Amino acid sequence: MTSKTFLTAHGAVYIFFALALFLAPQLLWPQYGLQVNDRYAVFLSQHNSIFLGGIGVISFLFRTAEPGSDAARTILTGLMWTNVLGAAVTLYACIAGLFTGFGWSDPAFFALLAGLCAAQLRKNG
Repeated sequence: MTSKTFLTAHGAVYIFFALALFLAPQLLWPQYGLQVNDRYAVFLSQHNSIFLGGIGVISFLFRTAEPGSDAARTILTGLMWTNVLGAAVTLYACIAGLFTGFGWSDPAFFALLAGLCAAQLRKNG
């Protein structure tokens, strides 16, 4: 897959989750075993969407970086480590019993994205 295609897909996934966490936290979080039982929990979900949306926008903005360039390597490295961190934090949530139900999918999802970023890095040298 080309860097442009990868960064477009990566950005789209992050934008999708940013919108879902902003617009429908009461529908999404219970699937992960979490309760959204007050306006503060809703706000924290919406606040989290800032960062997910930002990662999506940054991915889109770097789609045109020349493959193999310093910019391409830098954005792919940053995204890889962001996804590694996401895998670690969500795996902790699963092990600690915070995430249940569909929650197991988050560490797998972040690990997959980290692996895809690493593959893109190897490909783009």
